This record gives sequence, structure tokens and C-alpha cells, in this order.
Amino acid sequence: MKRVIFDVAALIARVVIGVIFVAHGLQKWTAGLGAISAGFTEMGVPLPQASAAFATIVEVVCGVLLILGLAVRISAALLLIDMIGALLFVHAAGGVFVTEGGWELVAALGAACLLLIALGGGRIGLDGIIHAVHRRRSRRAAATEPAYEPVPGGLDNAPTRPTVMEEPQRDVPPQGSGASGLDDRDMRDVDRLLGDEPTRPHPRKP
Repeated sequence: MKRVIFDVAALIARVVIGVIFVAHGLQKWTAGLGAISAGFTEMGVPLPQASAAFATIVEVVCGVLLILGLAVRISAALLLIDMIGALLFVHAAGGVFVTEGGWELVAALGAACLLLIALGGGRIGLDGIIHAVHRRRSRRAAATEPAYEPVPGGLDNAPTRPTVMEEPQRDVPPQGSGASGLDDRDMRDVDRLLGDEPTRPHPRKP
């Protein structure tokens, strides 16, 4: 839901900002580049002819791109440069209010362009459509790729298992038999004879 709200808000912001820039660009175009460059010369703008052409073209073209939602970040970056130049060389000395030639309008438009650079223009636009088509094609290509099948008898495809060092088996003598072939009963008799306790004499019969 938050994503949808952002997309709608970005669409409205793009269209409003784009219309403002297109209107100012067409105003410059109607007045003529000669008149605009002459006005820039009086205001002390460096390279007045190049600056007039740059401002006119960028405001018209990039404004249209913002409305369409195409190359939003690049268009917003160029418009931000345009607004920074207008603020520094034209409106900085006029104060804040636009009625007195101040910088409030160019600052607001520049801040809006900065937000578009940072957050993008949303999914409702040509950029969003192009990205959606690209993602769909990528998923379709990934779904149609053949599954990996190992080749029978291939050494490279055989799964590798860690080798375990087997301990050598020791020969264990069978239980109940000694080295001399005596069984358990014989061994107990031997232990009894070799014990520390002396054997008791058998009582003599009267």
C-alpha cells in the first residue's frame, strides 16, 4: 500500500513540476534566444547565449520527460543545475519572495528535483513500464532455461564426496583362547595356583 501511495504521489509531483518547467521553457522560446541572452547579459549570467540555449532546451525537453516519467533522474539532475544557476546569478539578490524577484520558486523547484533524483519517479511512467517489461522477460527467460542434467559417467559431473581415511583393522584374537591354546577354565586354575594365598591342606581321615 505504501508503494502505491508513493507511486501516485510521485506521478502528481512529476506532472506538476514538468508542466511548470515546460511553461517557462516555452516562454523563453517564444521570447527568442536573442532576447533571453540579452537579459542574461544584463543580469551578469556567464556565457549568456549558451546559458539561454541551455535553460530553454533543458526546461522544455526535461519537463516533458518528467511528465512522461522517462529518464526521470537524469532530467531532474539537469533541471537542478538549471535552478542552481538561476538562484545564484539571477534571484539570490532579490530576497525570498518571487514577487520581488526572489529565489523561493527556483529553490522549491530545485528541491523537488533533488527528491526525484534521490527517490525516483515511481512506477507510473515509462521508466516503470520499461523496468517491468525487462523483469518479466528476465523471469520468462529463466523459466524456459533447460534444467541441468548430469552426464552419466562424466567425471566432472559426478558429485564429490569427502574421502575418509579408514583405520587399518587389527587382528583381535578370539575370546577365550590364549596364545598357548588354554581355555578360560585352565586360565582360572593357573591363577588359583599362582595366587598369594596358600592352599589349605586337606583334612586327613581318621
